[in-house]
Amino acid sequence: MKKRLIDILMILIGSFIFAFAINVFVIPNHFGEGGVTGITIILYYLFQWSPGLVSIIINALLLVVGYKFLDRTAMIYTIIAVTFYSLILHFTSGWSALSDNLIINAIFGGVFTGVGIGLIIRVGGTTAGTTILARIMNKHLDWNVSYALLFFDLIVAFSSYFIIGAEALMFTIVMLYIGTKVMDFIIEGLNSQKAVMIVSNEQALIAERVNTLMDRGVTVFYGRGNYTNTPKDILYIVITKQEVSALKKIVKSIDKNAFITIHDVRNVFGEGFVDISK
Repeated sequence: MKKRLIDILMILIGSFIFAFAINVFVIPNHFGEGGVTGITIILYYLFQWSPGLVSIIINALLLVVGYKFLDRTAMIYTIIAVTFYSLILHFTSGWSALSDNLIINAIFGGVFTGVGIGLIIRVGGTTAGTTILARIMNKHLDWNVSYALLFFDLIVAFSSYFIIGAEALMFTIVMLYIGTKVMDFIIEGLNSQKAVMIVSNEQALIAERVNTLMDRGVTVFYGRGNYTNTPKDILYIVITKQEVSALKKIVKSIDKNAFITIHDVRNVFGEGFVDISK
């Protein structure tokens, strides 16, 4: 229950930040956007229709489609996100840009948009619209959510060219790219893991120290040096980003000539990390 309340709080905060970005950085500078928000902004530029009201109408229709692809919790979270975002967007429509500099507004528009949507997606919700499509792509085609969202958003953004012009479109693309990177960091970057491969003549001692001092499991691969034709044991360890320094100290204290490679890994499931059933 506590986790559910925290998730809902994150959704409300994310929805507010997203709406804030649209009303403060996007609309006052005549930028475009992606997805349903981009469509509502185009309609606002053309007919002065309220983006908040149009957003909730379009997203309500898309949720009829989305319920087939979202579980019950995700659907509830999405309804909360869409409703609160649309209300905030409507009632803060009079807010103005904090700066007249288009570059500054594009950068911060991307940052706030990325943070807002990232917080919503991170706890299992969506902002409906193209976010539902991105979640579907992630579920069935294993696409990265952030980049799937960017793909669909760019389609809508490019269609706004005839309304906002070339320069505003270029700023919009910059803003969307920044938003994608920030969103990617919010969704996955905070929990990024590292996969480490170690080649050493003292592999047994290194593995023992890692087991006892870091409480991490070690997998041994059997390899062979191509030039020397000498058998080599290769240690494979998955750790958090914060544990890299401790691991390097262990290896350095045992074998200064060890060969180490460190790789970023996006998702880690299993004991000591994320339950694979989630």
